[in-house]
Amino acid sequence: MPSFATFKKELLNTMWFKILSVLFIFLLYSNMCSAQIFQPDYFRNPLNIKMELVANFGELRNNHWHMGLDIRTQQRENLPVHAAAAGYISKIKIEPGGFGRAIYINHPNGLTTLYAHLNNFTPAIDKWVKEQQYKLESWAVELIVPPQLFPLSKGQFFAYSGNTGGSAGPHVHFEIRDTKTDKCLNPLIFRFPLSDNVPPTISRLAMYDRSRSVYSQSPQMLPIKKTGSMYGMVKSDLVKVGSNRISFAIGATDRLSGSSNPNGVYSVQVKMDGNLVSGFILNNIGYDETRYMNAHTDYRYKTIGGSWLQHLSPMPGDATSIYNTKSNEGVIVFNDEEAHLIRIEVKDAAQNISVIQLNVQYDPNVALNTITPITDTWIPNYINAFEHDYFEAYSSETTVYDTVNVTYKKLDGISAKALGSAHYFLSSAIPAHDSFLVRLHSLDTLNDYQKNCTVLLSTSGNRKVVKKARWQGNWVWAFFRQFGTFQAFIDDVPPTINAPAASGNRIVFTPRDNFNSIRKFRAELDGKWLRFTNNGGKTWIYNYDEKFALGTHELKVMVEDEAGNVTNKVWTVTR
Repeated sequence: MPSFATFKKELLNTMWFKILSVLFIFLLYSNMCSAQIFQPDYFRNPLNIKMELVANFGELRNNHWHMGLDIRTQQRENLPVHAAAAGYISKIKIEPGGFGRAIYINHPNGLTTLYAHLNNFTPAIDKWVKEQQYKLESWAVELIVPPQLFPLSKGQFFAYSGNTGGSAGPHVHFEIRDTKTDKCLNPLIFRFPLSDNVPPTISRLAMYDRSRSVYSQSPQMLPIKKTGSMYGMVKSDLVKVGSNRISFAIGATDRLSGSSNPNGVYSVQVKMDGNLVSGFILNNIGYDETRYMNAHTDYRYKTIGGSWLQHLSPMPGDATSIYNTKSNEGVIVFNDEEAHLIRIEVKDAAQNISVIQLNVQYDPNVALNTITPITDTWIPNYINAFEHDYFEAYSSETTVYDTVNVTYKKLDGISAKALGSAHYFLSSAIPAHDSFLVRLHSLDTLNDYQKNCTVLLSTSGNRKVVKKARWQGNWVWAFFRQFGTFQAFIDDVPPTINAPAASGNRIVFTPRDNFNSIRKFRAELDGKWLRFTNNGGKTWIYNYDEKFALGTHELKVMVEDEAGNVTNKVWTVTR
């Protein structure tokens, strides 16, 4: 009989033991990482002032959810910004809109924090960024930073707060992301020093007939009132419906203790007779998903002048992971004509709860709202096409969220330098998730120069988008991400450049274009690229530094518009 030592040696050499050992270590490491990720004190307030929010995670914005926290800076700029936890700077991004100047910090627990709308970085970081910009000859950059270059301890100062990019006022935009997936997590689950004992406020309840598209109906608004801690119907708690397939949407906001600022809610659940039907949680969302906010809300109702309504059941073309649907795609289905208890639970990240309760009964004798006649349609999850003598449009599988009745009209009148009439295709109140192809037929005979400077203009409400057009025979085409009107133009007017506007220690240029679309700007001093900043996208600013020595120099500026028209200007300047 082998000794225990021999048996132990044989066991240690077995493949199964090795596999189990690796598995045990993996599970232990996973549990440790999980505990570390959600450790309440892992992250600190990135500012040294009391933490107050302008906006929270999941707040509703045009075409996207707000993906982090907007932290107040007391209406001031240039407050020191500190690392929320130990780590290293992994990426630096600078852009005219969006985040403006932003820094990403990777942390040992597998998470990344983002700090955006910054004014300036510490001298060492700023020096390195400037070197990279001159190497790339571009002010707008997205720089991957070597891990060993800028290590940071928890609370270490690395930048100044500001108001750059798409910011509407001084603040710090702060995010927490899963480093591996780059999905944004709700920072409020990490228990920052924010008091919240206030349950969400529910202001609206809307109902939809889900036997047809939500775009072919107006929501049925159900007046609600709050009695004690519960919300119910103003008149009768029994609602009779003429469809056996319905869904709900709510208008709701949340507030932190001591704050009057309305924020977004965290989660909602819909239950019928105590059983979960559907719900959503706003957490773990990627930037590749954030445009699905247009499916999560009633985009049409909001666009025509209504308020925000958040669907509690997913649209057919919604591909996000925010919903938890148990059956029937999250739609409430009635298999009888009995009254059923509907309970809607609305929570914030601190798990404060507000509840709506009502009874709903299917009654086939109840008249349905007027149904929009169905003619030609675009259907979610399919490639769609619309073809007319002078206008064509083609979608991808992800362009529309629900069935859309196609509306088209060739408009009267032709604008100056237009290649034909404007074409109306679908309402601007219908969201487009993915880009779709638009083709217009032109009867005009154009030379190569005119074809090369042809643009397509899309107008959707107050939003105008210009795209350089491509030609295929007598058809001109481009991709767009909004419905409305489309028209082709010859744009042979180059942009204009003002003379150098020297003010104090800087030079400012504000180019103009007839289609308000500047695609490129380049400045050279004595033949070498000169770094002009471009915060906001309209004005280019150069602050004097060592690149502009005292004396007389040649300053050359090139501006190009969307059509490809180029303007070059040269000045003799003295510093």
